[in-house]
Amino acid sequence: MQRLALISVSDKSGIVPFVQTLVEKYNYKILSTGGTAKLLESEGIPTTEVSEYTGFPEMMEGRVKTLHPKIHGGLLARRDKESHMQSASDHSIEMIDLVVVNLYPFEATVAKPDTTYELAIENIDIGGPSMLRSAAKNHASVSVIVDADDYDVYLNALDDESALLALRKTLALKVFQRTASYDRAIADYLEAAQNELADEPDLNKISDIPSTFDLSLKQAKVLRYGENPHQKAALYGNFFDCFEQLQGKELSFNNIIDITAATYLIGEFQKPTVGILKHTNPCGVASDEDLVKAWEKAFATDTQAPFGGIIVVNQTVDKAFAEIVSSIFSEVIIAPSFTDEALDIFAKKKNLRLMIANGSLPADSLREVRSVIGGLLLQDRDMGSSKVTDWEVVTKRQPTEEEMRSMMFGWKVVKHVKSNAIVYTGNETTLGVGAGQMSRVDSSKIAVWKAGEANLSLEGSVICSDAFFPFADGLIAAAEAGATAVIQPGGSVRDAEVIAAADERNMTMIFTGRRHFKH
Repeated sequence: MQRLALISVSDKSGIVPFVQTLVEKYNYKILSTGGTAKLLESEGIPTTEVSEYTGFPEMMEGRVKTLHPKIHGGLLARRDKESHMQSASDHSIEMIDLVVVNLYPFEATVAKPDTTYELAIENIDIGGPSMLRSAAKNHASVSVIVDADDYDVYLNALDDESALLALRKTLALKVFQRTASYDRAIADYLEAAQNELADEPDLNKISDIPSTFDLSLKQAKVLRYGENPHQKAALYGNFFDCFEQLQGKELSFNNIIDITAATYLIGEFQKPTVGILKHTNPCGVASDEDLVKAWEKAFATDTQAPFGGIIVVNQTVDKAFAEIVSSIFSEVIIAPSFTDEALDIFAKKKNLRLMIANGSLPADSLREVRSVIGGLLLQDRDMGSSKVTDWEVVTKRQPTEEEMRSMMFGWKVVKHVKSNAIVYTGNETTLGVGAGQMSRVDSSKIAVWKAGEANLSLEGSVICSDAFFPFADGLIAAAEAGATAVIQPGGSVRDAEVIAAADERNMTMIFTGRRHFKH
């Protein structure tokens, strides 16, 4: 028995060999449209144009071609209902067994900066989603493919009816996931366009936060487990478009979170910089004229925490750097590139994961999504820092050039430390880090203790705080530890007391006007 397949694809990758197999091995008859039909015919594949089959011409610049009862009747008719089959026979409607459709590239079109509103509208596919939804609804009898990766999967199932039935359910699910994300992309674009034309200011427009938010991401990888072995987990989205793994064990749930945190941290720096992270917190960061010197300073901050940690750099990893960092156990090393000599050294550590970070991050990395009971929280990522020109020296004493350099460095680091966050810095190096405590004073005490454990002096250091000091006690403790300069957002009702305490101790203090909480 000859089966009927309807093929209409925007992305034609792999379609020719797939259809050739359908025709030559499985005796399919092919219906097709427009450019797809021309391609198949040019490859010698017998093809019937949809307009020839329906007896109704393609019109209105291709807007109307598949919206016809002979198409949707062949997709929606239930084979187990006599009345459906009789109606099909009365109107010469053939049953369509397979639909292969991918949609006009709306998302890719609107992502281009020069796309006009009219061009965006023309790239809204109508017939494609309609055929996909009709076929997916009737997946008990109709197979539907929306993803070219499923061509071989479908062919492998054709010889096994039970496997084909199970596959149809999976393929139908993928259809509705795809059409949902497609519709959401259109809605988001139209909402943004409408906001641009609004007469009155709209907070959604100002913040670029959508009034509705849907996620539809393709599963990239099933992970061995989540944060703990008893938790199931999987990765979704395009993480592996941003990174290339050169060697090592499979990435874990925690690795992926740490890699993300490390990538955001290193993006703050232009000079050769090394960051060492543990559980997403920087435990040592330093900049210098080369990576080896930066490593020595960063590692000196805390020689215990880096065990099993993440190392991230913003320069090519060479032989000298590889030799020095290979002496400790690390989970992951991230860099823009590695020399062959460095790779040879790391090859001896087969479990060590080496990651190349691409030069740019996708647009969705500008947003953060967190799950909460009953929904999601969406926010812009905390990018950049307040401009130095907007900083205000609020004390009598102005910062020295070295103090200013240390404050600029530390202010980049502290925003990546869990709140309450305190970072002591000097000479573009972290000297002590206190993270995630319930009290800011406790974080400061931990930072001082960590510096002591590492035998690092805090005399002449800078203390960086992600939020304001609610009382003067935190600043006084920093002064007693040896700090001479403070950088913080300001904004406390007791700012005057804190400023007075700084002046009494001849400290210099800057208010940045921007907080960096990281919960």
